[in-house]
Amino acid sequence: MSEGIFDVPVHGLAAADRQTADAVLMVRPASFGWNPQTQASNRFQRDEPGLAGAANARACAEFDALALQLREAGIAVWVAADVPTPVCPDAIFPNNWVSLHADGTVVLYPMLARNRRLERRLELVAALASGSGRRICRLLDLTQYELHGRFLEGTGSVVFDHARHIAYACLSPRTHPEPMAELCDELGYEPCTFTATDAAGVPIYHTNVMLAVGSRCCVVAAGAIDARDRERVLSSLAAAGRHVEIIDALQMAGFAGNVLELRAADSGSVLAMSAAAHAAFGPAAIERLASTADRMVVTPIPTIETLGGGSVRCMLAEVFLPY
Repeated sequence: MSEGIFDVPVHGLAAADRQTADAVLMVRPASFGWNPQTQASNRFQRDEPGLAGAANARACAEFDALALQLREAGIAVWVAADVPTPVCPDAIFPNNWVSLHADGTVVLYPMLARNRRLERRLELVAALASGSGRRICRLLDLTQYELHGRFLEGTGSVVFDHARHIAYACLSPRTHPEPMAELCDELGYEPCTFTATDAAGVPIYHTNVMLAVGSRCCVVAAGAIDARDRERVLSSLAAAGRHVEIIDALQMAGFAGNVLELRAADSGSVLAMSAAAHAAFGPAAIERLASTADRMVVTPIPTIETLGGGSVRCMLAEVFLPY
């Protein structure tokens, strides 16, 4: 990595009416591993002691492969280095503490796990803006909700439909309606909150493991949504004219819901997902998704998915900030 926090410039336009970003922020981990503070609410997270000794090295190799493939697909990738102290085992998931919007707003989010709150580093955002020529117009700091036990973990908790100004969120210990309401009021978005559970009836910890919204397609684990909310959510998703790809509980467990559409330098659409998600979708679904995107980025990240309980989308904080 070159001197400074980041190693590449950002290119392309960030437009308010775009659903997809042309740049992402990624944080290369220094202390990746099993986080006992998040295990109670994250059912996707699995502790495998055999991975412990080499967890960070493996995660870094998986991280580097994803960053490389995204760049080769035409996405601008800002790679920031995590710091050794304080120890942040989930620093690889920056989308949970910050979102960077096309009107120049930077949002800081309240997080449930105390050690995850240490991940918030405004100097990363400042360096990104100064290094790329992008503008920050205001800071929306929601972190005071932590004092009241109310959390909203970035684009883990909130899946934005930027084109229609709708914000989707499944309520859970990590996603509370009060900070969600303030976020939507400040950004001018309509909230669409709902309840969603796994097969055991446990609330799904983050919306972005069961729902993804792109420019021409959305992916949703419809069966996980409470019957009282399901039709309302599906009708809202379908109203945009996008293809609605419905996944089941097994596909969701394989991270098929944790995908992200981005925009390449040539304006082509890029759908990014893990190898596990690609396999979980199956050939027929992948063919349907391929018809809605210009190219796909598929990368194996088994260590990150197993110990961290998050996949490709969780690793990417979209950069919509204007020039």
